Order: sequence, then C-alpha cells, then structure tokens
Amino acid sequence: MAEFAQVIKDIHHRKFAPVYFLQGDEPFFIDNILANLDSKVLEESQKSFNQYVLYGKETSFEQVISTARKFPMMGELQVIIVKEAQEMKGWLKEADQQLLIQYLENPTPSTVLAFGYKYKTLDKRTKLGKSIGKLTMEVLSKKLYDNKVPSWIQGYVQAVEATMTDGACMLLSESIGNNLQRLANEIDKLLLNVGADKAIDEALVHKYVGISKEYNTFELQKAIGTRNLEKAMRIVRYFAENPKNNPLILTLFSLYAYFSKLVLVHGSQNNDQNHLAKVIGVNPFFVGEYIGAARNYNMQRVLRNLEHLHKADLQSKGIGFTNMKEKEVLTELIFKLMH
Repeated sequence: MAEFAQVIKDIHHRKFAPVYFLQGDEPFFIDNILANLDSKVLEESQKSFNQYVLYGKETSFEQVISTARKFPMMGELQVIIVKEAQEMKGWLKEADQQLLIQYLENPTPSTVLAFGYKYKTLDKRTKLGKSIGKLTMEVLSKKLYDNKVPSWIQGYVQAVEATMTDGACMLLSESIGNNLQRLANEIDKLLLNVGADKAIDEALVHKYVGISKEYNTFELQKAIGTRNLEKAMRIVRYFAENPKNNPLILTLFSLYAYFSKLVLVHGSQNNDQNHLAKVIGVNPFFVGEYIGAARNYNMQRVLRNLEHLHKADLQSKGIGFTNMKEKEVLTELIFKLMH
C-alpha cells in the first residue's frame, strides 16, 4: 500500500508505475493523483495521440485492457485514466476479473494505467483484491479525521516549501473542516497571494479566504470556552446576517468537535500539554485554551452540551420540532451551552 505523498513525489520525479489503483471514501486523494498523472506524464502536444480518459459507466474491461495493450504513437508512453471506475460493470464478473489479473501480471511497459475507484473498496480477500494489492501502485484513500486536518494542512503547505503559522492553520481548519478539496483550493489561493517569504499568517487567511477576523467559528469556540456570553452572542448575530459565509451546519459541526475534544481532556489521565495535544489533535500552542474550557465545563456539562448540539442539529433539519429559523436555533443553542 503506497502513501499519497510518496506517490505524488514519484510522479513529479517521473517515476511512473505501470498500474495505479486508487480506492476509498476520500475523493480528494484519488482526484489529485489522477490530475497529477494527467499533467505530468505527457506533454500537451502528445496527449491527443497518447492519452485516454475513460469513464466507468461507459467503459468495459475489454476496452480498457485492449487500449492498454496498444503502443504509443510518436512517443515513449501512453496514459489511460479510468475515472469513476467503481461504475464499471465487470468487477464481480469472473471473466472480467481474470482479464484484468492477466494484464496486471504482464502490463505493457509503455502504458501508465490508472483506476479511480471512489467511495468504496474492493474486497481484499478475493483473488482480484489480492492481485491489485501485489501488482499495482495501490493507494487507499481514507477520510481524514478532524484531529488530523491541521497536520494535513501543514503538510500540504510544506510540500510547496511554504509555511503557515499555527494560528492560521487552526483558523482554516476550524472554519472549513475536513473538506480537503475546499481546503486545498483555499490554500492554493493563499499561496498565490503570499509574499516572497512564503509565510501564511492569520491576516492572510482573513483577507483571502473571507473569514472575519472577529466573527468566525474559532472565535465563537473561544468565547464559549471562556464563558464570554456577550462576545458569543455578538458572533451569532454576525452569523445570522451573513448566512452564506457561516452555514449553520458547519457551525454545529465545529462546536460538536470542540466539546468532543473536551471529553478527551476530561478523560485523560495525563495533563502534560504535549500529551493532551496528541490526544485531542491540536497544536500544543492551543492546549491551554482547552484546559481552561474544561475547567469551565465539567464532564457532566460537556456531555449535556453534546446533547444540546444533537438537538440543535435535528431542529435545523426540521426533525421532530416546530420550524425555527437558523438564527433562533443557534441563539437558543449558545444560551443553553453556556448556562
């Protein structure tokens, strides 16, 4: 099983595998590798002759393999990219499985073949699953847990030899969540506007991502954690006036993740800041804020607040409760969380 970062690095160094099999429930990694193969293997002038982009619903295994067996025209390599490969109808057919296995055992050296198999995985216990594991550059694309997002952001930035402050990283993480494609888009935007020192700070995030310096989910969490009701309600009013930039579902998700971290703080037997940072998945710089919040909210209150958040989520969807406007749902929720 190959790691995403290493696969990208190899592609950039023109170290191509004969066959890539990219599968899993996180589309970002799959799309990113396919995009890199699309842009790095062939020059633009060669693509019309030697690049094939196929789609699973419209493609058979016979078509893929027969194309892969061809030789490139006026070049050294040809590229075949199979998008939405999970839609191909032959994955459970023995004849199609055998056709693919035979190719994997003897791939054409001048062909780079890549399957993007999204939102699911093949059964590793089957003969085909085992063959893919042994004979391809296989990448398992997993959804990123929320506590891993900040380190992913830092890795993405460092890969292009730039830097991001911890505050900017947490602001971006708390505001966007684990939507990796949106995160990547926003980071790319920041990188286009960063100065010669290639250092991204909070001011740049506020300016180019459109996150208010005072009114964002990160500041809302801090206000709740410090029991600053006035500031929290001020942020809620701002959210209500700017619903497109501050959707309720993302605010609820962020607050649920926040109080879930407080559960981990209360449950930890080791109060060392570096240890707690690993447990709750934040930079050690921010651990003090969580420790302070845990003092203001004991375990019983934290668990009660998670129940309030669950109820607010149902209210926002109109499930089991009278219809309430988003502003009313969030205002009532913040009051309950802090009392």
